[in-house]
Amino acid sequence: MPDFSLELAAGGRVAGIDEAGRGPLAGPVLAAAVVFPRGVPGDLAALLDDSKRLSAAAREAAFAALRATAARGEAEIGIAAASAAEIGRLNILRATHLAMARALARLRRPPDLALVDGNRPPPLPCPVQCVIGGDGLSLSIAAASILAKVTRDRAMARLDPRWPDYGFAAHAGYPTARHRAALAAHGPCPHHRRGFAPVDRATLALAP
Repeated sequence: MPDFSLELAAGGRVAGIDEAGRGPLAGPVLAAAVVFPRGVPGDLAALLDDSKRLSAAAREAAFAALRATAARGEAEIGIAAASAAEIGRLNILRATHLAMARALARLRRPPDLALVDGNRPPPLPCPVQCVIGGDGLSLSIAAASILAKVTRDRAMARLDPRWPDYGFAAHAGYPTARHRAALAAHGPCPHHRRGFAPVDRATLALAP
């Protein structure tokens, strides 16, 4: 289970940063930045873990608790995205780093340190410490992973009725068999990511 030891060891104002949606064929990549200025309340800490380890219901409960904690001034939250068009233009890594920078910019002020899940440091206006598997180690990163994941899933669900052929609400844009079949049958929609091989192949296959 994640704890607050990395934040305490760093001292000062520490933000946890994580992303959701690097692997899908469609939709934006989301990032969140979270600061707990006075530590994590115990009832909230019990709800936090790597978003991939939590059920959808558990993620929603943690998301609501994080929002309530922020409303009480016990957490600061920044959430931001990079669009499918930006992913196609920049590539997924650079777009992910752009979303992280945007999320950090939505905090009240820059942190003294950013703990970032993964091994590739984004260019941020503060020192960065990469933490491999950080969403399972740091409560701040775990909180960011939940915020990013729930926000992205909701965004993809909102796209579903506009583009019903693809089933975005069911798979959130990930390359499931159903999604690949729909992509082959209908070609990409404006929210599909150019530069991803299955999307580009579908575009070429349906070209006149």
